[in-house]
Amino acid sequence: MKLLLLFSLVALAQCLVHRIPLRKGKTLRQSLREHGLLERYLKQHPYNLAAKYFSSSISAEPMQNYMDSSYYGTISIGTPPQEFTVIFDTGSSNLWVPSVYCTSLACSNHKRFNPAESSTFISTNDSLYIAYGTGSMSGVLGYDTVKVANIEVYHQIFGLSETEPGDCFYYSPFDGILGLAYPSIASAGATPVFDNMMREGLVARDLFSVYLSKNEECGSFVLFGAIDPYYVTNGITWIPLSAETYWQITMDRVSINGKATACPYSCQAIVDTGTSLLAMPNNDLTKVFSALGATSSGEINCKALDTLPDVVFYINGAAFPVTPSAYVVESDGVCSLAFEGMDVPTESGELWILGDVFIREYYVIFNRAKNMVGLSSLA
Repeated sequence: MKLLLLFSLVALAQCLVHRIPLRKGKTLRQSLREHGLLERYLKQHPYNLAAKYFSSSISAEPMQNYMDSSYYGTISIGTPPQEFTVIFDTGSSNLWVPSVYCTSLACSNHKRFNPAESSTFISTNDSLYIAYGTGSMSGVLGYDTVKVANIEVYHQIFGLSETEPGDCFYYSPFDGILGLAYPSIASAGATPVFDNMMREGLVARDLFSVYLSKNEECGSFVLFGAIDPYYVTNGITWIPLSAETYWQITMDRVSINGKATACPYSCQAIVDTGTSLLAMPNNDLTKVFSALGATSSGEINCKALDTLPDVVFYINGAAFPVTPSAYVVESDGVCSLAFEGMDVPTESGELWILGDVFIREYYVIFNRAKNMVGLSSLA
């Protein structure tokens, strides 16, 4: 009887573990370059990466940040299901997709949700507005069944865009965004998808984990409700959150060649799958560029790649190195550092964004049960 019960519990746990594959596709920057529009776009759309993290009554996300994003997954909404490509973004909390109500050019070449074709859709009179560094999206909120991997979340609130001004959305290879941060930063007070998964007991554990492949087009995934043991053979370092908004942690310092080059007296950092590069305060960016022998624009001699040092992030007393092969990007024969400057002062110090450049080096576990981030080296 006990053995039967054990098998039943194991089977139940397996049913509550859900892996959704992410594909590494063409970036917005590549798409704009192919159309001969990159230079014009960059001139017409100056931006402040920090916009995403300013306190405001309006939710702000820097869509220009997705210039280099390339990891997307597929979800469906409605009955029968309508499929959409989304970025699984730990730096925001709302789910939204384009809708048939959208009149912007950006919606013309993306999949659009049609409420009339879903028997389970419930409309509301509530509006949604999210400002971006290069534009904005506005729309209405509705409820419907959202399917992520084999998880069906019934009566999930989401945004249906009506306007998406600007070129950014038009050339973006994704349709919408599925936010995985805390409900405290959700625009219009919408309950995030993962919060409903937890509340309804649809995941075995109140956590999800992310693996981003480095070079292959396949292999990346988000795993809901579990930790894949294959990726944690080097152990897990658990880091407590310093704020339950974004996935925000306290970083001790950043060292190059054994010297505390940046963040010398601790600073705040956000682990953000929706940010491609590694962002830091502008004064620290200058120091890092200098220590690595880069120009003021971040360009570096491609032949120096083999001699560059690791950039080591000290977090909660542990060292997390990022290798040159991870932080140097080569494009059209030009090598540059995948670092970006911004300035966001917080009550606890200056803010860094540990984006995909950092995340590709580690298997990352986002633990809502204990409000911690777990890092396991993939080296």
